[in-house]
Amino acid sequence: MVGSDRGGYLHDRLIELENLKRNGVLVEIRGRICYSTCTMFLGLPGTCVDPDTTFGFHGPSQSGRRLAQEDFDYFSQIMAAYYPEPLKSWFMTKARNRINGLYKVKGREIIQMGVPACRTA
Repeated sequence: MVGSDRGGYLHDRLIELENLKRNGVLVEIRGRICYSTCTMFLGLPGTCVDPDTTFGFHGPSQSGRRLAQEDFDYFSQIMAAYYPEPLKSWFMTKARNRINGLYKVKGREIIQMGVPACRTA
């Protein structure tokens, strides 16, 4: 279960995601927040979300500083690969362009985009 995760370094998250995927771990995103690289869990098979969790999206940066365009595009594509459509398109056209701050989206909106809701306890 994932909850109240503010994100972290992309490299570290990619390793975690690949380990979860390889081992067939089903992820439940619950808790108050799932920001930054935490949102990449949305692309794992079988992931579900709590409608009340707030997701926070932003583009790749280096400690809050804009990357060179080539690097920005490359890392944006890596992040987007972990999002299902239509979230992937929204990220690439809008959310990745925010470097400072977050686009906040409620879990219920993520569910409307096709990610399953977690069963209530």
